[in-house]
Amino acid sequence: MNSRNQQSRGKPPAGPSIIADYRLLPGVPDEMIDPSGTIRPGWDKLMSAFDALGAEELAARFERADQYLRDAGVFYRKYDGAEGKERAWPLAHIPLLINREDWVSISSGLRQRAELLESIVADIYGDNRLVQEGLLPPELVARNGEFLRPLSGIRPVNGHFLHFCAFELGRGPDGAWWVLGDRTQAPSGAGFALENRVATTRALSDVYAGMNIERLAGFFRDFRNTLFAQARRDGGRVGILTPGQLNETYFEHAYIARYLGMMLLEGEDLVVEDGRVMVRTVAGLKPVSVLWRRVDASFVDPLELRYDSHIGTPGMVEALRTGSIAMINALGSGIMETRALAAFMPRLCKHLLGTGLELPEIATWWCGQGAEREFVLDNFDSLMIGPAFSTALPFDDLKGTALGASMTAEQKLQLKDRIASHGGDYVGQEPVQLSTAPVYVEGRLEPRPITLRVYAARTEEGWTIMPGGFARVGSTSDTSAIAMQRGGQAADVWVLSSGPVEQVSLLPREGQKLVRNSPGSLPSRAADNLIWLGRYAERCEATVRILRAYNARLAELSRPELPILTHCAQFLETIDVDVTEAMPQGLLASIDSAVHSAGQIRDRFSPDGWLALTDLQKTARRFSTRINVGDDATRAMTVLLRKLAGFSGLVHENMYRFAGWRFLELGRRLERAVQLARVTGWLTQPDAPDGSLEMLLEIGDSVMSHRRRYSVSAGTQSVVDLLVLDPLNPRSVLFQMSELRNQVEMLPGGIDDGQLSPAARAALQLHTDLVIAEPAEMTPERLEMLSGEIGILASLIASAYFT
Repeated sequence: MNSRNQQSRGKPPAGPSIIADYRLLPGVPDEMIDPSGTIRPGWDKLMSAFDALGAEELAARFERADQYLRDAGVFYRKYDGAEGKERAWPLAHIPLLINREDWVSISSGLRQRAELLESIVADIYGDNRLVQEGLLPPELVARNGEFLRPLSGIRPVNGHFLHFCAFELGRGPDGAWWVLGDRTQAPSGAGFALENRVATTRALSDVYAGMNIERLAGFFRDFRNTLFAQARRDGGRVGILTPGQLNETYFEHAYIARYLGMMLLEGEDLVVEDGRVMVRTVAGLKPVSVLWRRVDASFVDPLELRYDSHIGTPGMVEALRTGSIAMINALGSGIMETRALAAFMPRLCKHLLGTGLELPEIATWWCGQGAEREFVLDNFDSLMIGPAFSTALPFDDLKGTALGASMTAEQKLQLKDRIASHGGDYVGQEPVQLSTAPVYVEGRLEPRPITLRVYAARTEEGWTIMPGGFARVGSTSDTSAIAMQRGGQAADVWVLSSGPVEQVSLLPREGQKLVRNSPGSLPSRAADNLIWLGRYAERCEATVRILRAYNARLAELSRPELPILTHCAQFLETIDVDVTEAMPQGLLASIDSAVHSAGQIRDRFSPDGWLALTDLQKTARRFSTRINVGDDATRAMTVLLRKLAGFSGLVHENMYRFAGWRFLELGRRLERAVQLARVTGWLTQPDAPDGSLEMLLEIGDSVMSHRRRYSVSAGTQSVVDLLVLDPLNPRSVLFQMSELRNQVEMLPGGIDDGQLSPAARAALQLHTDLVIAEPAEMTPERLEMLSGEIGILASLIASAYFT
């Protein structure tokens, strides 16, 4: 990788070799053989398994892995303009194999490096002796955008700045591993590493079972236990702080929160009171002791850091000063990602740890020093030239980093002049020459450049290294194509053990004490999204039922000007639904809103529920370009109704009866009551056309119930009695109010010391009024008033739990 340290690459021995049997390979990837030409451990077994499966079966298995990722909703956000779009996770199907001997060396080197980074960042925000002693240029700290002055002198309450780090590694063609970069700000990808493992083992379950592969769960278990142990000592909760749904790795944030049983929090969920960080929950403010930060540090506190941040919590830095919150990693630790620091790491390691770096890194020259600047200018064409304060890896930073030889004469002249006058802004680095690994491309195995991202977590026993991580694989032979945003892929990493491995799980061990979380731990923002998810889902169902009834009659009568159809169309106009569209935009908007609300709470939403909801959205979008009003639309609405029923059934039957389910149920009941009250009032008006009552029973899914319950044909009194006042009809307004009353009373504070909350009193009043009402009293005017009163109940719930 580093030209002055590279050995000549070995060649396979003459004559047939084990590699020669793999006819799919146009060249032998470096990862499969060592410099002497010997195949590395494990690859012979993997390639033999591929040969035994055959090309057709192998392609089917890889498609199975891709299908799993699609079904699980695994995505990252790709930014190809001002707006980011969700992209399917780009899995590279062939795992990267690393033998035990190599892994022991890597793990030891990364533990040393983690300790080195901890020592450096502790000095930068502490005594600053490295600068005083001339070991670190003051310019690299004082001019660094990642150096947060308000954090100077603040010692983390848990005694450490770094708790979770990632390291980008590369192997040169000579077989040696090198550090390409450190990730200390808010390292991403650990959750994707888990999903890579699940997807890959689904495709290659028999191969995986036949090889001794180290498990990943133990790494997460130990880190989780460490965080929860600290939170229990401080009497608070553990949360993952996320920028929100639009972040490129939001899926991972939600996945890790769900996997480890932590709260997923945004800045608006938190408030600092009396120096203590509190989370807004439906049961009031609750203390938070540990925050695993996935937000860049400068955005965390708009009061003392970036004033333009809309995703932070005012007062967070003050809470760090008082020692009431442990931040994983400490604010300001992102300074360790600065590219220019690589030039000083060997000397700092010798000074701080008394030994050299176990894992070397790319040779780097900071141009803020005279001799180094002259070296870079003299060797300009052979070096990668880039910004000194960049935190991006060289091959991720194509706009700011380039090989000197690739520039035009004018560009070279301008940049050399700039380096001569502002050398501190630039570094020169030797070009990265990465090893290659086999990648499955359109039925072939091809060699592509690869890097390895490995994670380190601080536990009560010290630093532990994830036995795997994930590998970034180039989409072409060009090293710059490794970045995900530029078409790169991610592969699972299999660390081979010398013997059978322990079957690790996050489930409690035998005899371990169980800890149950309080039902009141539901953040208010999550509750708000849950109630709106319930409302939007029910609104979709109500709209679909009305549209199906309308289109069925249109298909039968073929005369949209008939009174029953125009009367129904006028009602749909009041809810922004245009019946001239086979798949109205108003319905699509409601479905999109439901998906959006669910997307805000991915950590509390099952993969099956998410799949059902996104399948509904895709189906509706597909219908919007393929169907016509009338018979086509009728069938389409029936399909959507079945999918809505499937989604509701999944949620109702599978969701734990925690506070989250309660708010989702409240949303469903509120919306069903409002929609049914409004449509009943509309279709029971004195001037309602013939057929209105029959249509109303169909919309209310109560045709058979009416036939069995009443011995007369449908009349206004019997229809109103069944759809509004019948306590046994799960579609009636009274039934919804009964459920609402029960659920509101069971919310935190619903009944306090025998006293009903305002929302509980309103629910009781509405329920009582309906219980004693007679069908004749439920006029269209009264029903319209009832829908407004239910809306007031919704507002009372919102004001009590969401503000």
